[in-house]
Amino acid sequence: MARIRVALVFGGASEEHPVSCLTAHGVAAALDPERYDVVGVGITRDGRWVVVPREEIIALDVQDGQLPELTTNGLTGSGSQAILLPGTTGSQLVRRAEGGAALAEVGPVDVAFALLHGPFGEDGTIQGLFEMMGTRYVGSGVLASAVGMDKHYMKTVFAAAGLPVGPYAVITPADWRRDPAQALKSVSSLNYPLYVKPARGGSSIGITKIIDESQLEAAIDYAHRFDPKIVVEEGLEHARELECGVLESLDGGLPQVSAVAEIRMHNDSGFYDFQAKYLPEEQVDLDVPAQHLDADVVAELQALASRAFESIGGEGLARVDFFLTAEGRPVINEINTMPGFTEHSMFPQVWAASGIDYPSLVDRLLQLAVKRPTGLR
Repeated sequence: MARIRVALVFGGASEEHPVSCLTAHGVAAALDPERYDVVGVGITRDGRWVVVPREEIIALDVQDGQLPELTTNGLTGSGSQAILLPGTTGSQLVRRAEGGAALAEVGPVDVAFALLHGPFGEDGTIQGLFEMMGTRYVGSGVLASAVGMDKHYMKTVFAAAGLPVGPYAVITPADWRRDPAQALKSVSSLNYPLYVKPARGGSSIGITKIIDESQLEAAIDYAHRFDPKIVVEEGLEHARELECGVLESLDGGLPQVSAVAEIRMHNDSGFYDFQAKYLPEEQVDLDVPAQHLDADVVAELQALASRAFESIGGEGLARVDFFLTAEGRPVINEINTMPGFTEHSMFPQVWAASGIDYPSLVDRLLQLAVKRPTGLR
């Protein structure tokens, strides 16, 4: 049987570039070389697409506490430019040598696995490119990816679907430009502490926890470094932070939902930020599955996760994050259509606890992508 050609697309221009490199490292190492022919398409910080061999993707790992970064220095072939072109069936990946004009074909792409986190990758942009090129790809489509990335519209869709969301306010670029004082006033109905977030970001980058009004404007200024649109969420004190994974069914049935896991910060005043996620140093415990959680609560969270996935039109995979309030009320925090996917990330861990190990999880997602038709679905 011919091997399936998989283009692993990773890196990207967002602040989550190093996380994407770690994800690519894990996925490339997990793919069976007898079944899959892997070609890497790395996107540098400045937006260049370069061909990266599988063994060089696998070498992208944390070194001396430093997260990996994709640069063209040292890449085989000096980082030949990668170009995706439409073919008669599917798409073709070609390369162009640095400074050259001639194109050399790398081969057809059976399926693309975009391991990009954050804007310009997880937000529907690259999914739109794949759609136009007739490329089958892993994960959600254009609309679901865009809704899943934008916390404003995500919450709007969840609320319209009757799903529980917490109190929040949105400060759009126009709001801030026209009347900053009024924009600040729009937050006054929320109870402190508050979390000030870029509306379209992940990995907790750009988020500030604030305890009073005096800190609000500085937190907005910081979030604006990453996104001109801001979401301000009311903190739910003493709530448990719970997560579960969702997988699209292979047979067209209801989505499959994993075991529920819990994130427990050692410092009650902190939150699950970028450093805690990727450079933990004992800052956090991940309980997989969550302990001391009643079976009916687990079932409720799993049902809500499935509904959240279907409410945005999700495909392939997602991770759904919840707060369970001190009164036992579940609140959906967000859905992530391309969650962290290193072997130590929460998404693979909850599926391992549910009987699907890391290589099988990657294989499942590629199976879903290969069988999915191109065009409107």
